[in-house]
Amino acid sequence: MKSTSLFDQFMKCVCRRSTAAPHARNIDPNRPALSFLISRGFFLSLVVCLSFVGGAPHAIQAQAPSPAPAKEPDHPTDWTHWVRIGAYGLRSDAQADEIVRKATESNIFGIEVDNDIPGRYESFLDPTAKLKAIHAVAEAAHKVGNRAFVYIAGTECITANADKAPHSVMKDHPDWVQRKITGEPASFTGGAAFWIRKGDEDVWISPYAQPWRKTYMERVRQIAATGIDGIYVDIPYWMTHFDGWEKTWASFDDFTVAAFKEKTGLDAKKDLKIGDFSDKNFRKWVDFRIDTLTDFMADIRSNARSVKSDIMVIPEIYPGIEEEATRVGADVYEMYAVTDAIAHEYEFGSGEHMASGRSQIDWFLYQAGMLTFRGFAQGKATWILNYSWDGDKVVDKREAMKNLAMSQVVTGSNFWDAPGHSMGGSNDLPTRRLIFDWIAANEKTLYSPRTPIEPVGVYFSPKSRDYDVTNFLPSYRGTLVALLQSHREFQVVTPRTLAGFKGKTLVLPNVTTLNGTEKSQLAAFSKNGGRLVVTGADSTGLPQYEAVVRFKECPAKAYFDALEKDFPSASQKPPTELLAAMDVKPQIEVDAPPAVAANISQVEGSPHIFLANFTGLVPGKIAIQTPVSGIRIRVPASDGDTLAYLPFLGQTQTLHGTPHGGQVEFTLPPVERGAIVWTTAH
Repeated sequence: MKSTSLFDQFMKCVCRRSTAAPHARNIDPNRPALSFLISRGFFLSLVVCLSFVGGAPHAIQAQAPSPAPAKEPDHPTDWTHWVRIGAYGLRSDAQADEIVRKATESNIFGIEVDNDIPGRYESFLDPTAKLKAIHAVAEAAHKVGNRAFVYIAGTECITANADKAPHSVMKDHPDWVQRKITGEPASFTGGAAFWIRKGDEDVWISPYAQPWRKTYMERVRQIAATGIDGIYVDIPYWMTHFDGWEKTWASFDDFTVAAFKEKTGLDAKKDLKIGDFSDKNFRKWVDFRIDTLTDFMADIRSNARSVKSDIMVIPEIYPGIEEEATRVGADVYEMYAVTDAIAHEYEFGSGEHMASGRSQIDWFLYQAGMLTFRGFAQGKATWILNYSWDGDKVVDKREAMKNLAMSQVVTGSNFWDAPGHSMGGSNDLPTRRLIFDWIAANEKTLYSPRTPIEPVGVYFSPKSRDYDVTNFLPSYRGTLVALLQSHREFQVVTPRTLAGFKGKTLVLPNVTTLNGTEKSQLAAFSKNGGRLVVTGADSTGLPQYEAVVRFKECPAKAYFDALEKDFPSASQKPPTELLAAMDVKPQIEVDAPPAVAANISQVEGSPHIFLANFTGLVPGKIAIQTPVSGIRIRVPASDGDTLAYLPFLGQTQTLHGTPHGGQVEFTLPPVERGAIVWTTAH
């Protein structure tokens, strides 16, 4: 007898019980949502079916790890590290083969499909047809050795044509919805955001709304049963990112207020000074909101893996290291610990986010952010969903795409090609193919694990960012940019990695909040011969002695402020006293202008230097860099007299050096966009 999968059993059961054909409405290909209008009676029959094929809905049978697709390349780490991402709308199972064919034409590895089940109220109630489509695209991808993952919303749920529909979340379950402290619900209509259509209802639900959460996790398990490789969870947020909601510190719905009361004994509506970070009770609220969304993501992963033990759960988060993370409550530092990778739709501030319009300081701050994510990840993959071009009249979209891709891959992050502010499609398919072909040809150099050699440590303090962002963040970013511009190796150190840090020097940039464990580990680091450089605030509690260098005013903060005002001029006046205090004589030396960023690490036993050139870029005007000639690299003579040189979108060349004492010096060819250099003796 031919065996059948859990998904096949489920679908056969559904088909036997259903006599009504679902009706699909027209959808936006960039944000697809296949919605089916099925009666509540039929939804109950689905629950009975699930009980018939595998026990109660909360006890879906676990599946063994899926065998690797026959044609998938042999990778030393899981597939999330090797993706070259493109996205497609998935309206029905009939599209599966065509989606995979198009992805193959672009040399995509890691196909995202938009077919949101819990984020659309109709399919939240009845996911049948969408599950069939997800199963089809998973099978089609596996046949050609690819991987596929499916988009679902986190705390957002849209009801199509809610103004005419008999049912919506607000009509059926208004108590699920997040609220301001005034009681105003997080419910919106067309125009509140570009993806909300006229007549639709868009709501943001509390993770503590247990009836919703129970069904949500059931949908997660059903998706996992389709055989899909990953679940991509967008916008698991507290509603603080729409106009008029930014300073609300929501949510104050009954479910959330009760959960906070149970955890802390405090009444969120009465016992907090909202927005006052000096108030210890408000700090508890800040921590509670972050913990809630982190636990929500952990719950999604636990449910998905109860069915398919090798499925990957990847949240999409737009806040990075900046204040938005605290306000929205989605902290990527915390979420890396409970998910399999993170897709960063990374934006900060109010400036231009398109690659075509970025200033030089923007490019460096994005480098600092992405390298911080790599520090948070602790060996997990970092995906970047940024945008290159959206109709700029002057800048060539192809050049903007290349700049964006280069800036990401040199940090070890995976590139997602997308047009405008849409997840799906491309600004230029031939350029996408050019970029993806180069990434595929050099993926081991780009994405093999990177390990530190002799780094300066820079401490990222999550709670200093949460409670005192105006002091901590400029100091932290200024320190990283100064190191990038001076071409020194650094390692982002966090509370999770502090105890294992092996470098000789650790910088604490205006760190204002440390707990007892952190203080003990810093004291141990110093006692064991480590050098601490404390700038601005000193929260260490350590006595005055030679191993602790203190700056009363933070030089990195002053440098950051100067860079923001005039990047070219300020770059000529780096914080030399701070850099000297780090007291590290690197074995690998890079002489390059300050508009060239360098990050250094070891890959497969060999020191690698990843260079990104931002010289000559002018936002909205010039997207082709001025090539930089005469960059010199010096390495220990023990590393040999040859270097491999790989220019972005080019071929690997061999360079020969000149001995100088105990070092060998190399002069690089003109660096255009970027390049990777590594010693070959190992």
